[in-house]
Amino acid sequence: MRAIAVPVRASAAIEPALEHFASEPNGGLLLPTDTFTRLRDELIIDAALRRHLPAIGTGVDFAKHGGLLGYISASYDNLLEEFRRAAAYVDRILRGAKPGDLPIQQENRYTLAINLKTARTLGLTIPLTLLAIADEVIE
Repeated sequence: MRAIAVPVRASAAIEPALEHFASEPNGGLLLPTDTFTRLRDELIIDAALRRHLPAIGTGVDFAKHGGLLGYISASYDNLLEEFRRAAAYVDRILRGAKPGDLPIQQENRYTLAINLKTARTLGLTIPLTLLAIADEVIE
């Protein structure tokens, strides 16, 4: 497997980027967690499906909109929780803690959503073990 990064900074560049991936055999998309991508989920998913490219993105909504898989840390999908954790860090710093002395927080809960309709459209079979651990399976 080989990963290819293709920076896309405008909506108009999505189609040409996906055209490149579609020309490669056994290609697929793994989309980053960023605002640009999240705001264009449906556009990216539609373009990927037209080219029979499986796409993995962030969050349950990605799978609900037609992406193959949506995977995200549970707190990122709940931004209120993320802001609470950030506020706790800011509070500690304002009370005199050195930022370098604060522990690094690592997420240990993730949400996985699988879209079976998209899998069938792409001719893919999702392993039962993956379906068993999914938080949401979309028919």
